[in-house]
Amino acid sequence: MSQPDTNDTLFERARAVIPGGVNSPVRAFRAVGGTPRFIRRAQGAYMWDAAERRYIDYIGSWGPMILGHGHPAVVEAVQSAVGEGFSFGAPTEREIELAEAILTLMPSMEMVRLVSSGTEAAMSALRLARGATGRKVIVKFEGCYHGHADALLVKAGSGLATFGNPTSAGVPPEVVQHTLVLRYNDIAQLEEAFATQGQDIACVMIEAIAGNMNFVRASQAFAQRCRELCTQHGALLVFDEVMTGFRVGLTGAQGVLGITPDLTVLGKVIGGGMPLAAFGGPRDIMEQLAPLGPVYQAGTLSGNPVATACGLATLREIAKPGFYATLAARTRKLVAGLKSAADQEGVPFSVDSEGGMFGFFLLDQLPQDYGSVMKSDGARFNTLFHGLLDRGVYIAPALYEAGFVSAAHSDEDVAATVEAAHEVFKELGRA
Repeated sequence: MSQPDTNDTLFERARAVIPGGVNSPVRAFRAVGGTPRFIRRAQGAYMWDAAERRYIDYIGSWGPMILGHGHPAVVEAVQSAVGEGFSFGAPTEREIELAEAILTLMPSMEMVRLVSSGTEAAMSALRLARGATGRKVIVKFEGCYHGHADALLVKAGSGLATFGNPTSAGVPPEVVQHTLVLRYNDIAQLEEAFATQGQDIACVMIEAIAGNMNFVRASQAFAQRCRELCTQHGALLVFDEVMTGFRVGLTGAQGVLGITPDLTVLGKVIGGGMPLAAFGGPRDIMEQLAPLGPVYQAGTLSGNPVATACGLATLREIAKPGFYATLAARTRKLVAGLKSAADQEGVPFSVDSEGGMFGFFLLDQLPQDYGSVMKSDGARFNTLFHGLLDRGVYIAPALYEAGFVSAAHSDEDVAATVEAAHEVFKELGRA
């Protein structure tokens, strides 16, 4: 029997047939160096790579795995759905059940449209906002990532920040001429934009807790001003909650802030690890979509029966009493332990978390905008990343990505993570 391929061998094979050897850029480890780990399997809070080395997983498929990998109720639901058929291209009752579950948990939404990816959902919400208002200009903020649709791929943080690109090749200037990019948490600049262009602004799209410049919160005052100005000028406020929806709390970032957006974009957790996303809002806006209205949107795999089974089972589990209190407490325990370990070794370190989502910076204070985030020490982060990886702890291989705790993480996992980090902080403290 042949020996299993190593990560190095797999990466060499992948680079011969896949650009960069990966199907999403940040996976390539280009920002941190080294060979990406090719994951063979996962269970609970752990992943095993091609060499059968185990890692405590704080990526969680970049957010969806809030229950951990292979939760029995989710696996059972998916296996049952697979037995009934992979895809029909026709409506199913489970689509309705998932839509009803989402609307029950998200009070700002009266109707929802299911799609297959966060990028597709954000792109469609943007088109809907323009169609509903009859306006062209969209406002977004530096460091907020809303998927790779052309009009939104401007100063977008995440993988783009990792590679130092302000936008992407292949996006003509005229495509983004109606995209206005402002500083995150800058109320004065926001007010100026509405004062000069308010009559042309279709929507303001924002990650209310940004997870693609690591973890940066919109201040309460800033989020409230976004809401007030959109209402005053007839623009729509769009919360991109692909990452935060059902991750930071049962009602998302809008529930944390107490702000009601006009449209909400969801993904990740609502699919439970399957390709599924959604966007929704008030009935009068959503009924502008085809086949009822003039705004066209369609998708062959939208509402896929296997994906909806996975998402519905996940939502049923996270809606159980006490779920988020336990998850948030464990996340706070993790970040407090990391902060304490860094402080003991004199390493500048700031942390924040909400629900099962967290972030940290090798800075004395938490940044409030993209420019401040960019002051983080990339070389030190790379040392921290590889030090943790070598000790069996898998965090995002990029300075600008948030982290995720699941219900499957135990106190023992947290303690092991903090101990591993402390060892690396000792090295950084001596450097």
